[in-house]
Amino acid sequence: MTPQPHRTPVQAPPADGPDLTAESSDPYCMAPDTAAELLRGLPWNRLAVLGDSVTAGVMGPLPGYRDRSFADRFTDALAATRPGFAAVNLATPHLLLDEIRDRQLGPALDFEPDVVMVSAGGNDAFRGFDPDAFRAGLASLLTPLAESGARVITIGLFDLARSGLVPPEHAAGMARRFDGLDRVTAGLTHALGGIHVDTHHHPLATDPGIYATDRVHGNARGHAVAFAAIATAVAGDAERRDGGPTGRRNP
Repeated sequence: MTPQPHRTPVQAPPADGPDLTAESSDPYCMAPDTAAELLRGLPWNRLAVLGDSVTAGVMGPLPGYRDRSFADRFTDALAATRPGFAAVNLATPHLLLDEIRDRQLGPALDFEPDVVMVSAGGNDAFRGFDPDAFRAGLASLLTPLAESGARVITIGLFDLARSGLVPPEHAAGMARRFDGLDRVTAGLTHALGGIHVDTHHHPLATDPGIYATDRVHGNARGHAVAFAAIATAVAGDAERRDGGPTGRRNP
């Protein structure tokens, strides 16, 4: 049930597109040292990553271009700010939400993380989407993590339907599923005091160019863009909690 690209695979960047050999040419990406500086003050020493293929690594990037998943990038940025940082990436390709919960929740809790990054639901949307069932399943994954004291970060999903990556006759229904999935994920995450990174409404979310390779889950550019969104959202959340640039914490 892994989604496959509907439009012609992108094997090379378009002539009028960004230079795919240099992330600095892409306004939606972020340099590693910039991200590390944004995240420097966070008191996180242990990170667990849960989810399906989008956090498991890029399978086939364009040569010399963006060969790290957004989970890899986030781990590197945090590790650059503190000695002794530890992380475990439990993400595995093509899992449904209940499989993520059953296979990854226990090992994540055993790791005793300060923060968990969760990307889940994309494969569920391709199998059918019941908002109530999805909410219950996601709660059974996120609630134990939050109750353990870990800060939960959930990652929104680029809209595969509106990006032209499903047959046109299914696009409208699939778009509704992804909209519902994002609403449920964001609502539950906020209720648990976590951070939801809204990539669903990102300026590039409906741009087929976000998928810079010929496999959906090898979307190398998408990983670079998602990482920038994650670092920005997390840093913004930290600033709000600390009371802004003065560093005085809000009550």
